[in-house]
Amino acid sequence: MNSVLQCGIACSRKLLVTLPKSCLSPRGGLFILKSPQLSIHNVISKRMMSTLRSRKTSTIGPAGIFLLTIPVGTFCLGTWQYQRRQWKLNLIAELEAKTAAPAVPLPENLEDLSDMEYQKVRLTGTFDHSKEIYMGPRAQLVGGDVHQAGGGLISSSETGFLVITPFKLADRDLTILINRGWVSRKFRNPQSRMEGQLEGPVHFTAVVRKTENRAPFTPDNRTGSLIFTFRDVNVMAEVLGTSPICLDAVETFPGGPTGGQTRVTLRNEHLSYMFTWYSLSLATSLMWYFRFIRRKPIM
Repeated sequence: MNSVLQCGIACSRKLLVTLPKSCLSPRGGLFILKSPQLSIHNVISKRMMSTLRSRKTSTIGPAGIFLLTIPVGTFCLGTWQYQRRQWKLNLIAELEAKTAAPAVPLPENLEDLSDMEYQKVRLTGTFDHSKEIYMGPRAQLVGGDVHQAGGGLISSSETGFLVITPFKLADRDLTILINRGWVSRKFRNPQSRMEGQLEGPVHFTAVVRKTENRAPFTPDNRTGSLIFTFRDVNVMAEVLGTSPICLDAVETFPGGPTGGQTRVTLRNEHLSYMFTWYSLSLATSLMWYFRFIRRKPIM
């Protein structure tokens, strides 16, 4: 209160010094403003408000500038998530277009397969069931996503394994790997599903897949084991003596593994992330405004 009073006195003194004499008239030893629009009260109030504004601006300081990086940074993260969402939507559209396209013959130049992931190809040849290996544990996929209910050989109320079998192509001297599909744990032994161990030439459609990187917390593939925890195509091919090419069968073989075990869905949660970051940016912007501009306590 004293500081405000002192500020008012200082402003009044400065006013009397700076105003032209034509605006003042002596009456009984006091100087009175001639113009009613320039009352001493109005002029002092304006001068005090101007002084307080200048002080308020100057008190933002380094801390205020530093805290301003929070709403700015969260806004940038929200914008980044928006860009990531657009990229993911384009990727999903590209994936859906590839999986919906008709099957094509396996290219003569196998290097072309590097640009054909998720595209369907037609195959003819014979399986070598004596060299099966397994990949898992894995949940069964239905329609390209995890299936929860089931029971029996070709459905899942539990985890199971993908059956990987060497496949000798009929039109060239080349043996590749085929992921024939999913079986439950109790049917991993091929003796329990002999009906599905097809002999002789077979025709089917498969999806081109690449090797996988080991996911976080996934155990490494054990040397000498027939069970792989992730799709390491080069090691699988070395174990079975085939070319390092692994395709996923689309069809389900009679009495055998469930085909179509290619995940064709991608997680797209960028919209929720974008909303979170933009909300934080708005909230912290308001907090910063009331703290450093309006000078009101946040709590």
